[in-house]
Amino acid sequence: MPTSCRTSPLFFDALLVAALALAQVAVPPLKARVTDLTGTLNAQQQQALEHTLAEFEARKGSQIAVLLVPTTKPEAAVEYGVRVFDAWKLGRKGVDDGVLLLVAKEDRRVQIITGRGVEGVLPDAIVKRIVEEDITPRFKQGDFYGGVRAGADRMMRLIEGEALPPPHTQRAPVDSNLIFFAFIAVLFLGGILRAIFGRALAAAAVGGIIGVAAWLILGSLLFGVMAGVFAFLFTLISGGSSGWSSGGGGWSSGGGGFSSGGGGGFSGGGGGTAGGGAGGSW
Repeated sequence: MPTSCRTSPLFFDALLVAALALAQVAVPPLKARVTDLTGTLNAQQQQALEHTLAEFEARKGSQIAVLLVPTTKPEAAVEYGVRVFDAWKLGRKGVDDGVLLLVAKEDRRVQIITGRGVEGVLPDAIVKRIVEEDITPRFKQGDFYGGVRAGADRMMRLIEGEALPPPHTQRAPVDSNLIFFAFIAVLFLGGILRAIFGRALAAAAVGGIIGVAAWLILGSLLFGVMAGVFAFLFTLISGGSSGWSSGGGGWSSGGGGFSSGGGGGFSGGGGGTAGGGAGGSW
């Protein structure tokens, strides 16, 4: 019995910790730069803000995300904000130039979390001024979109002046159907031009046409050269001297098209945070 009495407080402490963990507000999945779980922003406002933040990221590289939740309780807004920031991995890996603007509407609390890479231009004192001068005065008037927009705009202006690595431009994946039809074009052009100009001149012409087209479409000189060389060699060694034949039987696209594989979603870049930032109430 004495042993049971001594261990019971530990048992209840464990239950309390588990209950608090279960009571925490869940971190929503990151699907867009603007996530409104309160229904405060209308579709047009969300779209406008999303476009502005996406354009800024493409130009500067830094990621700014906005999250509106009803409440963060039992956690403080700063604790929940850091948890969201870490889960979303805002900012670029190794640069850590992400920013989270969190609004807990029912708590009447706003919190900005900054990554290490922007703490030089967005120190806690400056972030505090942004909250007090740009965001909360508009929130007090019921203008939540105006407050979020003003805060985001001021942070973007400040980050613009920071010397950060240029954004990494990711080239869109090549459509598999485009590759297939390019192959058909090589066969078709090669067959016709071989019959008119002969094998060598036809190969040179097809190689040049395909190479330039690939360069313009893909935006890469290397891919253009590779495509041109392939088209030249293929035209040179394929077919007979009497012209081109389809070979019978027709063709099939082999699968009915392609998928973009993601639906244009948004994800964090692998950044981290030192827990910098500031908050305020209205």
